[in-house]
Amino acid sequence: MKIIEILPELDIGGVERHVIDLSNELVRRGHEVIVISAGGKMQSQLRTSVRHINLPVHKKNPFTGWLCAKKIAHIAKTYRADLIHAHSRVPAWIAMIAAKNAGIPFITTAHSDFSTKTRWIYKPYRDANVNICVSRAVLNGMKGCFSDNTKIILNGLDTPNVSWQMPGGTPKFLYIGRLVEYKGIQDALHAMPKELSWTFDIVGEGNYRKKLEELVKELGFYNRVTFHGYSDKTDEFMVNASCFIFPSHDESFGLALARAAQIGLPFIATNIDAFSELCGSQKGLIDPGDITGLNKAIAKFIKTKNTEVVMPKENIPTLDKMTDEVIKVYEDVLSGFEKNK
Repeated sequence: MKIIEILPELDIGGVERHVIDLSNELVRRGHEVIVISAGGKMQSQLRTSVRHINLPVHKKNPFTGWLCAKKIAHIAKTYRADLIHAHSRVPAWIAMIAAKNAGIPFITTAHSDFSTKTRWIYKPYRDANVNICVSRAVLNGMKGCFSDNTKIILNGLDTPNVSWQMPGGTPKFLYIGRLVEYKGIQDALHAMPKELSWTFDIVGEGNYRKKLEELVKELGFYNRVTFHGYSDKTDEFMVNASCFIFPSHDESFGLALARAAQIGLPFIATNIDAFSELCGSQKGLIDPGDITGLNKAIAKFIKTKNTEVVMPKENIPTLDKMTDEVIKVYEDVLSGFEKNK
């Protein structure tokens, strides 16, 4: 198959990780893939056999979107693409227009429970041949805006090359992800017990970094907390940490949390639908924003090296399984599309 994948950018985030892993696995299996985005720090992680085309598909400008759709339709015809797969809202609109002009089907993936619930915004998701949701939490949150063309395919992770063992010395806590307010990193900082020994590594970038750095100074933690910025060596950070902290207030899946569990790193996380779905229960999860609960869990880990929450390995979907399911969607869509011509 020849597939066009569209996403806004290839910077830091779960959508980017998903598209990179899916595209790399598709070409490894012999398919041809073009990724279209505005580029970014993670672009280098695409295999050399994945072609990348830089277009401003991240801009929320109708005229820019129409021009991108026109260019992508031309690319699809020239490339003889079989289908277009869009990730995120603006690319979904672009894919809908481009696919119609190119005379091929299109698929969407909803990577989050969008805060805006205005139904007309999600027309591309309803009009798509199939709309994939990355978790039941996303489907439940958006069921009023999506339609019965929706299928759940959980995000999959490749097999890590490392496995975790508890390091000695001072407990090392770790957060990996975007630095934005809803991720709750500020809650974790407020919850860190001042009277106990620990360090906290924060890996990632985002518009909330400056405020977090100011909070670290206010709390007097500047010798304990280190901001590392973006890194493509997240597995190395995990294998060298003692405990992963993911205090998010909202999440569609939680790739970083699933990766930590896959590597074997203990974790402390919040009780949101996506996390309880992965863990199979709410046991040990802490309510979002519950700083007292976080403080108790962190202090308990420092003293006992244990957390109450677990994520069964069988609940963590593999990249192979995810790719198998996505390919099956592609094949079914193409089969149905040919019959209806």
